[in-house]
Parts: sequence; C-alpha cells; structure tokens
Amino acid sequence: MLKIAIQKSGRLSEKSIELLQDCGLKIDTVQRKLIADAKNFPAQILYLRDDDIPQYVADGVADVGIIGENVMLESGKPVKVVKELGFAGCRVSLAVPKDRQYDGPEFFEGKKIATTYVRILQNFLDEKGISAEVHHISGSVEIAPNIGLADGIMDIVSTGSTLLSNGLKEVETVLTSQAVMVSQPALTAEKEEILEKLLFRVNAVLKAKGYQYILLNAPNEQLEEIIKILPGMRSPTVLPLAEENWSSVHTVIEDNQFWDVIDALKEHGAQGIIIVPIEKMVS
Repeated sequence: MLKIAIQKSGRLSEKSIELLQDCGLKIDTVQRKLIADAKNFPAQILYLRDDDIPQYVADGVADVGIIGENVMLESGKPVKVVKELGFAGCRVSLAVPKDRQYDGPEFFEGKKIATTYVRILQNFLDEKGISAEVHHISGSVEIAPNIGLADGIMDIVSTGSTLLSNGLKEVETVLTSQAVMVSQPALTAEKEEILEKLLFRVNAVLKAKGYQYILLNAPNEQLEEIIKILPGMRSPTVLPLAEENWSSVHTVIEDNQFWDVIDALKEHGAQGIIIVPIEKMVS
C-alpha cells in the first residue's frame, strides 16, 4: 500500500483530493479523518500539516506527499520531486515599503528582512553576496516593516493585494512555486510499482487539462485546407457525412491555440463546431 500525505485543509488540500479523485481513487471526504483508505486503489491518504509533510516523507511515515514547492525547499529534507502538478501556483518574493527607492537586491545590504522562509531567503542572499539580518516570523510577515521590525519582507505572493493593503510593493521574485508530488529517495519495489501506476493516471489527467476535443462539419472542397489548420495529436479523423460532399472532422487541440484555430476554421467554411472537454488523455 502507498501512503500519500496531503495537506489536511486549505486550497492545496482541495486541489490534491480533486486530482486523486480524477485519477479514479475513491476517497471518503465526508468524514475527514486523519487517515483514509482509497477504496479501489492500494493507497492510504494521510491528512497532515503542510509543513510536516516533507519530514513525514523523509522519515518513511508517508511514501509520497503533495506539497508546495516552496514548503519542500524550505524544509531542506531529503525528498525527491516525482511530478510537478501545475496547480497552487504562487511566488515567493521580496517586498519593501512602497515609498522606498529600490534599485536591485543590493538594497538589502545591511538591512533587516522578516520572513517565514529563512532557508530560501538565506540561499538567495548568499547567491547575491548580500549580508542582511534575517528575522524569522511565523505569522503575519507583512506588518514587520510597519512596526519597525524590518526594512523589508519575503513572503508568498499570489495577487499582491495583501502587500498593497499593508503599504508594501513587490520588488524581487526569489522563487516561482507550484504543487509538487514528492517521494522518499528509495521506495520498495512494490511501492515503486504502485507509484508508477498512480503517476500514469496523474499524467493522463494533467495532460487532458490543456486540450479540447473538437468536432466539426467541413465541405469536401475545403477539407485539405481545414486539415492543415488543425494541429491534431497526429492527424484528424475524417468521416463522410450522409449529406454529399461533406465530411465530419474530429481532432484534439491545445487550449492556447483554441480561438485562433476556431477563427481559421470558420473562414474555411467549417460548420457545426462542437467543443468537448477531455477528462483523461493517455499517450
């Protein structure tokens, strides 16, 4: 059985459960216990504090964990990233009072910086050759400059609204973070096999999120041009319609190409265009 540690509450917890359920794991989320077995997959879910997950994985209490990349790096624990998951994105940034002139990282030379992420900050300062006084704060880091504790801060930033409401401005991105799946460096052969099965499902779910399935009707005289427009996985499926000189075309397109492709298809006479979300996509 593979023991999977996830955050016990919050946005990352919800996204992690959603991913596992999309992978076909049936998990009881009504009665939120600290441990829950997947009913149809050899896995057990451990609900933990996010800061504790790297330690639990490193110690072998959990085999796999889903955490923010920032949490993993700050912990310094010997775990390995087995999959970047692409959700729960944020950045860890330096910020200073908005009325201060900022010309680069040298601003922090000899100054005080408050943060929860001491390890990440110190690594950044060492790389830049900057000597600063680092204050560790567990709670609301944003108030540190206002109460005279620090000249600047380093904290998680999503929209920047919290910084602005505290009279701060973001000046330097130290780390761009996302949710990652981590594991022990050395799993048993049995658990490695279960993890590979899980990763196969995860890849199918994540790959599908960037694509749409498209069906359309095309006049045969425009068929060749329409096929050139469609950036299918290999080549589109083309089927004759009951109506003479018309065909049905099926393919998959990436989200970032979606509107450009649709506009081009309409210009070449495509009709009855239907877009269907893809739940899973197996290569």
